[in-house]
Amino acid sequence: MELDRLDRDIIAALVDDARQTYAEIGHRVGLSASAVKRRVDRLRELGAITGFSARVAPQALGWTTEAYVELFCQGKTKPSDIALAVARFPEVVGAATITGEADALLHIRATDVRHVERVIERIAAETFVVRTKSAIVLSRLVDATHHPSVPEVRNESTSTG
Repeated sequence: MELDRLDRDIIAALVDDARQTYAEIGHRVGLSASAVKRRVDRLRELGAITGFSARVAPQALGWTTEAYVELFCQGKTKPSDIALAVARFPEVVGAATITGEADALLHIRATDVRHVERVIERIAAETFVVRTKSAIVLSRLVDATHHPSVPEVRNESTSTG
């Protein structure tokens, strides 16, 4: 999907504050409100914009503890099987396959350490899980969700150097 500079600027404005009017975004990027609306509609049709949502501080919901859990799985466990299993846990807020010894990395949010422990016990009971390795987050040093940006994509064919 090819996005031009105005598309990226509009997306950055929406990431910053999706409640802005098209006129406010237009003022920021140098377009009319109707031109911004047309571009947003096109970006939604293309799938570049997948939806709009509220960002809620996990602490407001009582989810004050977070952990990262490496999953070590039996044999050739398919990523889709891992995804299906961990999606049943609302505490799992992120999951990815990774390089290295572990098969997957889970990001867990919970009310306290005991809650994290119960979640890990339930995940470890899945038939394909051989073992887990976990780390509790002490403090978050960088949180990109508070500093939204849309990274500039370099076109390697036109770069010099």
